[in-house]
Amino acid sequence: MSSTEDLRLGEPHEGRFLVVEPDRLTRICAALLKAAGASEDEAQAVATGCVNANLAGHDSHGVIAIPGYIDSLKAGDIVPGAEWTIVRESPTTAVIDGNWGFGFHVNTKAMALLIEKAKTANVAACTVFRQSHVGRLAAYPLMAVSAGMIGFAVAGSGSFPDCVAPFGGREARLGTNPISIGVPSNLQAPFLLDMATSAAAAGKLELAIARREKIPEGWLIDAEGRPTTNPHDYRKGGVLLPLGGPEGYKGSGLAAIVELLCGLLPDPGFGPQSSGRENLGCFMAVFNVAAFCPLNKFKHEVAEFARYLKSATPSEGSPGVFYPGEIGYLRAQKRMANGIEIEKATWDKLRTLARNYRLAGELDLA
Repeated sequence: MSSTEDLRLGEPHEGRFLVVEPDRLTRICAALLKAAGASEDEAQAVATGCVNANLAGHDSHGVIAIPGYIDSLKAGDIVPGAEWTIVRESPTTAVIDGNWGFGFHVNTKAMALLIEKAKTANVAACTVFRQSHVGRLAAYPLMAVSAGMIGFAVAGSGSFPDCVAPFGGREARLGTNPISIGVPSNLQAPFLLDMATSAAAAGKLELAIARREKIPEGWLIDAEGRPTTNPHDYRKGGVLLPLGGPEGYKGSGLAAIVELLCGLLPDPGFGPQSSGRENLGCFMAVFNVAAFCPLNKFKHEVAEFARYLKSATPSEGSPGVFYPGEIGYLRAQKRMANGIEIEKATWDKLRTLARNYRLAGELDLA
């Protein structure tokens, strides 16, 4: 795929992509979500979260997800304006029922609560259940980082059908179950881990389908258990593999732990729910750095550690070492300046929604 330097804003590339300014993309997505029934705050939170995911290069969690969120709104699976409920609480913990609200909105409020608790208690943790898809998981640890704290978040598959085979199996028993940890530093880019415990996020398969691209070997097996590079096999009974390739027991083990933290600890149960609604669970925690060592000293030493990592001589064919979070930051800077590539299939869906809501003229999508 060509880089955005080779593309002009608003111009299709080889009939497959357009490049759209981030602010315009946010405005389009927020308007569509609001027209579908989301509140102003919810629409802005979801649209901003999706565009931020695109900026960082997590296109599988970007605006490609907007039509699906709107379908869930129409079906009643997402309840706009839902009031979250704190089911159980202590000075350092909380169990939060999202009441089928937007995961972006519920998780943001939950992390804000943890940060406030950790200002006095130094450590705080919560579980969240009965919420819709939370988008790019890194958004929540980054909130803690901004407050001078270490942020930790994991997300389970909830009532979504399992899509990842446990190591040694060929049937789905796990979700993609991502993990994200953010650490304060004096670095320009955040020191941030953000990864699925599967070989790839399920959304990357949908993205490959929309872009008519093959997927790398090691991501997927077909319905017969055979390795495949055809993303369409996913919709025909294929199953994602756990992270780690021949040592996939590592990714499989991590995914199992995430399932326990997000599915059993908040007590919504695991597997499909009778309602058929999304029931995405999250476990999040924050650690006030100042309770362990002076914050400025820690931030300085994290930056020094990152520079130490980067000082390693590049291996053959490598552009060098990047610390966790650096590539996403560099990609975001590039896309902020040059625009975000949107596959034509996704753009066409957004245009169709705009026409259906009679917003095509207002959003310049006629």
